[in-house]
Amino acid sequence: MVNKDFFKALDELETERKIDKETFIQTLEAALTSAYKKMYGEAKSAMVKLYPERNTIRIYSYKTVAQEVEDPDKEISLAEARTLKKSYKVGDIVAVEETTKDFGRIAAQTAKQVVMQKLREMERQNAVSELSEKEDELLTTIVKRVDGDNVYVQIAGTHTEGVMMKNDQIPGDKFNVGDRVKVYVKKIKDSFKGPQIQVSRSNIGFIRKLFELEIPEIASGEVKIKNIARDAGNRAKVAVYTDRPNVDAVGACVGNRGTRINTIVNELNGEKIDLVEYSDDPLEYIARALSPAKVLSVETNDSLNMSQVIVPDDKLSLAIGKAGQNVRLAAKLTGWKIDVKPESYLKPAKAETEDVEYELTELSDEDSFDSMDDLEELETIDGDEFPEI
Repeated sequence: MVNKDFFKALDELETERKIDKETFIQTLEAALTSAYKKMYGEAKSAMVKLYPERNTIRIYSYKTVAQEVEDPDKEISLAEARTLKKSYKVGDIVAVEETTKDFGRIAAQTAKQVVMQKLREMERQNAVSELSEKEDELLTTIVKRVDGDNVYVQIAGTHTEGVMMKNDQIPGDKFNVGDRVKVYVKKIKDSFKGPQIQVSRSNIGFIRKLFELEIPEIASGEVKIKNIARDAGNRAKVAVYTDRPNVDAVGACVGNRGTRINTIVNELNGEKIDLVEYSDDPLEYIARALSPAKVLSVETNDSLNMSQVIVPDDKLSLAIGKAGQNVRLAAKLTGWKIDVKPESYLKPAKAETEDVEYELTELSDEDSFDSMDDLEELETIDGDEFPEI
C-alpha cells in the first residue's frame, strides 16, 4: 500500500506538535498488525511494517519452512520457500509479503483511531514534560473562566489551563475573564484527562517568587530568604539575611522610599509584610519576629523548644495580634513555641514578698511575750540583734 499523504501528515505532526515520528510509527505498526490479525485470523504470525522513506505500508506473514504443510497460516513448503530464496531449508522462518486489497479500508480506520489516541497521549506527555519545568515558578496568566469559587487561567505558550481553587486565592481577590494575573505553580500532576495544574496566590511560594522578581539582591543570592510565615490576605513575616557585611538585607527588600516592598504589597492586595532580619541567636531572632511589638526580654527552654517573652503592658495586644495572629506567625517563622507575658506578670511575686515582710514586722511589734526568757530568746536571730521593743 502506498500513501504519500499519510506519511506527509506524520511529518507535519512531528513538526507542529513535536511528536516523535519514530515512536508514532511503532505504535501504528502494532495497531495495524492487531487489526490485520483480527481480520484474517489470530493464528497468522503477521506483521505490518511502515516504510516512511518509501511512503509504503507492507504486510508480512512469517511462516516456518516444512517438508509437508499441515497449517498453511504458519507453514510454507520447502519448494515454495525456495522460489523466494534458494538457500532456504526446513525449519527456516520465511517472511512472505501479503497482498490483501480488502485490508486498505480497515487499515485506514485503524490508523485514524491510533493517530487520534496517540496524538492526545503524546500531547499530554509533552505538556506534562514542558509544564514540569514551570513547577515552583511564578507565571503571568490570563483568566479564562470563573466557575463558582474556582478560577481557570490559561498558561501562556501552552494549550493547558491551570485551576486556582478558593483556598489558593487571596481574600479580596476579584477576577474577570481576560484579566492578567500572576500565579504560583504549586503542583502539576498527570491524569487520564490530561495534565492538571494547580496554581496559587495564597501559597508562601507566591511571596517568595515575588521577592525574587522585585528584589535583585534576592534574585542574585546576595540576600537570602530564611523562612516565610503567612496568613494570606492579612499579614506575612519574611526572615531575610545576608553574608555580606556591606549589604543591608532588610533595606534591600524595602527599597528606595519603600518602592520594592510596596510593589509586592500591592500585588498582595494590601497584605501587611513584616521584614525580619534573621539571627543565629534564638533570643534575638524571636524578639525580632514579634515585630512591630517591643520586646523587653526573652527566655528559652531548649529541651521543650519553648520561649517566654516579656513585653510592656501597653504592647501586649500588639505582640499577640488580632486573634493571636502576630505571635502565631512569629512561632511559625522561628520554629519556637512563644508564650507572651506582660511586664506586670513579674510584679506580683515581688509584691507578695513585700507583703509578707510587712506582716512579720507588724507581728513582732505588736505581739506580747509571756516571759523574759521568751524575749531573751528572740533578742538574737542568726547572730543579729533583734530590735528593742
